[in-house]
Parts: sequence; C-alpha cells; structure tokens
Amino acid sequence: MAYKHGVSVSELATSVLPSVDSPAGIPVIFGTAPIGMGKVENVNKPVLCYTYAEAVENFGYVPPALHAESGLKKFEYSISEFIDCAFSKFGISPVVIINVLDPTTHKAIAKTTNVNLDTKTGSAVIAETGILPDSIELSNASTTYTQGTDFIAAFNEDGEIVLTSLKSTDGFKCATGTSLTFTANKTDPSKVDADDIVGGVSADGVKTGLELVEDIFPLFRLVPGTLIAPGFSGSPTVAATMAAKCEGINGVFKAISIIDIPTATVDQYGECAAWKNNNNIVDPAQIACWPMLRLDDVAYNMSTQLACLMPQVDADNGDVPYVSPSNKNFQMTGLTLTGGDEVVFGQDVGAYLNSQGVVIALNFIGGWVCWGNRTACYPGNTDVKDAFIPIRRMFNWVGNSLIQTFWQRVDAPLNRRQIDTIVDSANLWLNGLAARQYILGGRVEFREDENPTTDLMDGIARFHVYLTPPSPNRFIEFILEYDVNYLKTLFS
Repeated sequence: MAYKHGVSVSELATSVLPSVDSPAGIPVIFGTAPIGMGKVENVNKPVLCYTYAEAVENFGYVPPALHAESGLKKFEYSISEFIDCAFSKFGISPVVIINVLDPTTHKAIAKTTNVNLDTKTGSAVIAETGILPDSIELSNASTTYTQGTDFIAAFNEDGEIVLTSLKSTDGFKCATGTSLTFTANKTDPSKVDADDIVGGVSADGVKTGLELVEDIFPLFRLVPGTLIAPGFSGSPTVAATMAAKCEGINGVFKAISIIDIPTATVDQYGECAAWKNNNNIVDPAQIACWPMLRLDDVAYNMSTQLACLMPQVDADNGDVPYVSPSNKNFQMTGLTLTGGDEVVFGQDVGAYLNSQGVVIALNFIGGWVCWGNRTACYPGNTDVKDAFIPIRRMFNWVGNSLIQTFWQRVDAPLNRRQIDTIVDSANLWLNGLAARQYILGGRVEFREDENPTTDLMDGIARFHVYLTPPSPNRFIEFILEYDVNYLKTLFS
C-alpha cells in the first residue's frame, strides 16, 4: 500500500438507482413492402423509423388501390398500410419495420410489354406498382437502351415507374412516339406466405421472419412492445409463433401480439368465438380483433390501427400503459369484411364479442372507438393480470423496466447493501407510480421463505414484487329508485 500524507476523497456507489422506463407500446410489424422503391437490402432486417420520410426511404410506399370485387381501396403491401397508419393517421414514433418480401424470390414478370415515350417530354408512365428498377430493359427492333445512359427510371407518388429518355444533341436518346419493348420484374406480395413471416434460423445463423424479434433490443436498445403481422396473423401458425416470441424476448423481456380474425372465412360475428377456440387463440400475449376497419373507401386491418392506437394512448398518459385502448377513437368510418360487405352491430353484440375475448370497433357514443378490454385468453383464463389488456401490458412494462434498471447490479456482491439497493430503488419507483395513480399500489420485498440457503450460496436472489394496476372500469351501473319521501316537499 502506498504511503499517504494529506487529504483524499473516495466515492461510494449511490445507494438508490434511478429507474429505466421501458417504452411499452413500440410496434413491430412483420410484413411486405415494395422494396424496389426503398433499399433492397432491407429484407429480413429490423429497421427503426421515426418519421414517414424515413420509413418510405427504407421501404417505399404504394397507396391503396381500388379492388373491383369489393369496391374498396386496399393496400397491396402491409407495410405501406402500417406506414400510413403510424405516421399519417396516429402520429406515433418510433416504430420497427421488418420486411420479409425478398425481391429475388417473391417476384413476377411485369404485365406491361410495350411503352410509348411522349414526343414532347420523352416520358411514359408504367401503370404498375412494385417494379424493380434494376430489372428494367427497354429496346426496339434495332437498339437496346441502357438505363442511366439513355433513359432513367423513377417512381411517382402512386408507386408507378416513370421512364424518361435522356437528351442527345439532336433530341432524345430513346425513340419517342413509337412502341418500345419493355420488360421488367416486379415484387409480388401474394407469393409471401405464413412460412416467410414465421421465418427461422439457417445453418449459418442467418435469422428471418419472427426470429428477428431477438435482434431488436441488441440493435436499438428498445424493447418490442407490440408484434403485428397484418394479413398473416390469421394463420394459426403465425399467431402461435407471435405469442411464443412475446415471451422471453432475449430470454427476459415480454411483449404482446395482435391477431386479426380473418374476415374472408369468419364473416359472421357468431363465428368468432369458435374460430378463436378452434385455432387456439387463447394466449394472454394475444389480442384478437374482428372485423376490418374502413376509412371512407379504404380498408384497414384492425391490428394495424390498434398497434398504433395503443402507443398514442400511452403517450397521452405519461408513456405508461395503464389506460386501456378501449373507448378510444380509431381512424375509421365503418366496419367491413374482406369482400366489401358492410358490418353493422350495436353495443349488445359488442358486449357478446368482448365476453369472448374479441376486441371490436363500435359506433355508439363518441364516434368510432376501439371496444374491448380483454386479451385472447378470456374467458378461459380470468386471472386479472392475464385477462385485461392494460394490466397485462403494465405487468410487461414493469417487468421490462425492472430488468433494464437492475441489470447493472448483476454480479455485484450478494450482501446486505446489494439487497437494500435493489429493494429501496424499486420501492421508490413504485411509490412514484402510485403517487401518479398509474398503479393503485406496489412494493418489493426480499423474503426469507423465497430465498433458500442453497440458492443464496449459488448467487441467486429473488425479490417479490407486489403490483396492482387499476382495472378498466368496464361497467358502470346506476340504480334508480323512486323515493316517496320527496313528496313531502309539496308541503314545504
């Protein structure tokens, strides 16, 4: 030990740790994008987006197009639907987007085979979406034109390719006013199936689909809050995999998933309960929805809007998920089936569907709102921490926050100071939540009966967290009674 003479200062670690609040509502979508418009390398790769421009730059965007069979406009690409909802309809951020459409396999040949460039502008629009620009070939009987040298290809706001001839000294480099042969490949989202969403891990360790949930926290230090796969979650395999991935993300975190009951096969409200049970949509980590939403003439999957509504509600309440999304406004003007048939029902049918663990939309008082507080496990599982959406999300959020806050204390000596630091810090945080009425109460205890000597010797310590988030006040009853005593006022 060095010889000391004078005054010195040393420091001890603060005995109380500030908490880390884990965002509860960050939505993660697994879906299809017109990736030729964006960055083609964004296939099976989580991308964090804070703005509409950022999302479109990475994944492209194709607006909804009219489907003659249904009379509705629909999004061909599920990620375009999500971008529209997240940034244009609900104004939330950030979001995590994972495109599983691979342009090298999920592709088709463009229907357009001939194009005529305008003699004045040297341009023409290819009235198809999803064209892969690098695959475009343009020629006539005598010449094959080179992209970038003879012509350029760019997307318009409708997701269509605009071909424009470059100019030469005596006019345009490409022949105008005459039919040119056009060939190209285009992305084909119809070739993406449930297996692509489920994904897997290859022999060399490459992850695809839902396996990429594990990469989100290591990449962005953000815990996934809600998993959706609109257009695919109605597959029992996809739904089951989503629920499984919500448990133990990176071995520790929890999330929730939203499942769309497919309106193509379930076209009557009375069929929802049977479909839900027959397909095993009964997990506390699942929210089941029915039917589709319509905003004017545009159809939306309910999961897409609900995944955006929940973080919006959270943001209005201190970024804490203690408030139910039920009775909060969707962006919609009606309910619809896939085929375009309008769905109309009242509060009585809504109550029945809620009693079967199905979330719906209702137009009763206050406009069109999300209606339902139950996760998909209800009514088979009535445990309050599992069956109520906001309580299930609060348990996820509190657990995820505790993990992030106290990870720094892992491998510290298991002594009284370590125990006091964890207990005191956690209790201060829970007391703050209770003071703001985010919870009715909460506490942390280090109990001797839950910490056997052999575990303590092995470096294992258990802390018991008692937690009571408020239940949603799902029913309010007023009891009216005729009181004859008030007749006495006639004589006063």
